[in-house]
Amino acid sequence: MSRMIRPALVLFSLLTILTGVLYPALITGIAQVIFPYQANGSLVVQNGRVIGSALIGQQFTGPQYFWGRLSATGSHPYNAAASGGSNLGPTNPALQKQAAERILALENADPDNPLPIPVDLVTASGSGLDPHISVNAARYQAQRVARARGFTLDTVNRLIDQFTSGRTFGFLGEPRVNVLQLNLALDGLQ
Repeated sequence: MSRMIRPALVLFSLLTILTGVLYPALITGIAQVIFPYQANGSLVVQNGRVIGSALIGQQFTGPQYFWGRLSATGSHPYNAAASGGSNLGPTNPALQKQAAERILALENADPDNPLPIPVDLVTASGSGLDPHISVNAARYQAQRVARARGFTLDTVNRLIDQFTSGRTFGFLGEPRVNVLQLNLALDGLQ
């Protein structure tokens, strides 16, 4: 019996060191060298202060700001520790209620807007943390933001164009706008 325990403990210790210490340290080191911005959280720094991450959405509710997608992280919106899909299907009454509330909020914030409300403004992303909205969602909100800030619609649309990222690798996904970065640029114009 002890003949079998010793090799098992040695193998266990070796694999623990290999997969629990050396491999993570190697991957972390490679990430720090090749992708330091992403490996450190893609932090957005303004005036020497961290104000968010380019990869995690933030809640904006004022009419002078672009609003992001709904958060699916419970009572604390965009809580990265609670990331995960809502798992609510299209016929789920809770999802229908959330969508109806958001549609009402969007219509009340901009009652004269003739554009159809883009679906990404009334639903959460798979992670519940998405910091991006579609270009259509940004254009839908442009008139409200321009009016609230006293800007021309053309000024706001130019900023939307400036902060629109193309498809990943040129063919994956759709063009998107980072809400935090766009709102920071708007604040910079004030």
